[in-house]
Amino acid sequence: MPKRISQLFSWLNEWDENELLGRLVDLFVADEAGAPMRRLTQCACLPGRGLDGDRYATGRGHWIKTDGCEVTLVTRADIARANRRGGQSFDDGAHRRNLVVEGIPLEAYRRRGLLIGEVRFAFHRLRPPCRYLDRLTRPGAGKALGRGAGIGLYVLSSGVIRVGDPVRLVDDVE
Repeated sequence: MPKRISQLFSWLNEWDENELLGRLVDLFVADEAGAPMRRLTQCACLPGRGLDGDRYATGRGHWIKTDGCEVTLVTRADIARANRRGGQSFDDGAHRRNLVVEGIPLEAYRRRGLLIGEVRFAFHRLRPPCRYLDRLTRPGAGKALGRGAGIGLYVLSSGVIRVGDPVRLVDDVE
């Protein structure tokens, strides 16, 4: 059993190795800010840019001029919780995140690197939903997802990620 230090500061918890293993279950990109998310089965990753064909990799994302991150991630558990809370389904990309992962608690990602297949990523920062999501979908969508529903990542290596790829958190991806 892993050592649990705090629920409030859950990112400080120690995790069992099996809690640091998951799977990529969905993959989305959008052509530009506000465009519908498109589901993909695979996508090329571009170091320093993001996912090939995504709004942030091409410089057309809503937050690109302030703090746009290259890739965003949400857990399947967060989406399931939002679907129960929310009055709308987030299953088809309405969450506006690029990657959906199962098997790893969102709190475990903080300050870690990760491998999806053979592509390396680094934790950037927490990416809670904002009012822009409410404008694109419906009022209350961000609240339904919750404050912790998402993180930003940097792409560190090139390669192709595929739905079904293993996801592994690591302390150092260099």
